[in-house]
Amino acid sequence: MRSVRGEDTTPELAVRRLVHRLGFRFKLHVRSLPGKPDLVFPSRSKIIMVHGCFWHGHCCRGGRNRPTSNVKYWSEKLERNRKRDRYVNRELKRLGWSVLRVWECELRNESRVTKKLVQFLGDGR
Repeated sequence: MRSVRGEDTTPELAVRRLVHRLGFRFKLHVRSLPGKPDLVFPSRSKIIMVHGCFWHGHCCRGGRNRPTSNVKYWSEKLERNRKRDRYVNRELKRLGWSVLRVWECELRNESRVTKKLVQFLGDGR
């Protein structure tokens, strides 16, 4: 697990490239905010969290896939991740932030994700 990265993951880099290409600028991994969000847009009070399907328990095939060894550990670990995600989301909303989650599996369709990002961030740069 030591090699599992929390920052600069492949899905996160893909979303960063898309957002940058759209002309938006952002801050990365703001430690003063709950959950250390991936992309922060302070002037818009918006946050984008990029989640790996397995690690955050998405409903897609990748999120439903479970290891067959050490089952108890993994089910507890992944449930803690989901619980933490719910807590972080509530805290960010309480602080006045709008949060968008982009799932790893969504990145297979770049045009759909781009549309989702523009809709969330707005047209004005």
